[in-house]
Amino acid sequence: MSFAPAERRQFAWITAGAIAVFVVLRLLPTGTNLSHMDFRVDPRAGNAIEFCDPLNPQFIPVVAAKSPVTMSVTLGAPSTVRLATASGKPLRPEDLLITHTERLHLLIVDSTLQDYQHVHPQPTDKAGEWSFNFTPRRGGVYRFFADFTPVATARGLYASADAEIDPAQTPLMKIEPPISRALRDGHDFTLVVSSQPARAGRPIDLQFTIRRPGPGILELQPVMGALAHLVAFDEARSGFAHLHPVDSDPLKGNDANGHTLNFKLTIPRAGRYTIWAQVNLGGSETFVPFALDVVE
Repeated sequence: MSFAPAERRQFAWITAGAIAVFVVLRLLPTGTNLSHMDFRVDPRAGNAIEFCDPLNPQFIPVVAAKSPVTMSVTLGAPSTVRLATASGKPLRPEDLLITHTERLHLLIVDSTLQDYQHVHPQPTDKAGEWSFNFTPRRGGVYRFFADFTPVATARGLYASADAEIDPAQTPLMKIEPPISRALRDGHDFTLVVSSQPARAGRPIDLQFTIRRPGPGILELQPVMGALAHLVAFDEARSGFAHLHPVDSDPLKGNDANGHTLNFKLTIPRAGRYTIWAQVNLGGSETFVPFALDVVE
């Protein structure tokens, strides 16, 4: 198939115009001084953190994988977290996109998986430093997972750091093993796996239900842009999976006294996992732990 000279010239002009538009867009300022090369992991590292498909959430092995971002935590009043690239460039607010209503998410969990907190650090006047309030409920080594998305890559990234808490400075907290059903603040919470047993490496469907058995209506409000968040940890705290409802219309089929939300998850290895649910009930956030056993 051949083209006439006029057609070839027209095609060349269109191609040149498209290239020019692409170059101009690439040169436009984004507010960040970092580029995608600042978040490139040395291929010699072997095991590196990669972006996951949000429609098929995976368990992210944050501790074992190499992150292009270094992280350190200093506990105090307030506590601080510092984020920087491998070359030492600090991560400022303009370097991070807003995801789920915040630029930086910090997932904090103790060694028993009995104390889980989700906080959103705010930037300080020091480049790369972010402050947050944190009141530990147990002693021992807490693990801090950072969840963020750089502007330069528009891909989710993660980092982690540990900090030790003196048991004498925390209240004595009774350990209650997570189960599949719990009562909190006058509400009934259940987490059901669609097919038993849950198997490693295969997608798992989860149904999370909140009911108010007594009088009144269920005042379920959005938290970080969703009606509920689920976060799964393994016993070694090697990483986590952050889940959001897959329902296109989360209120469809629900009534004034209860809501059921659907989630998907893929766990790579067999073992026992603790899934923490986070919801907003009448303006107050509630966290509820559940147990999930995964077989080969």
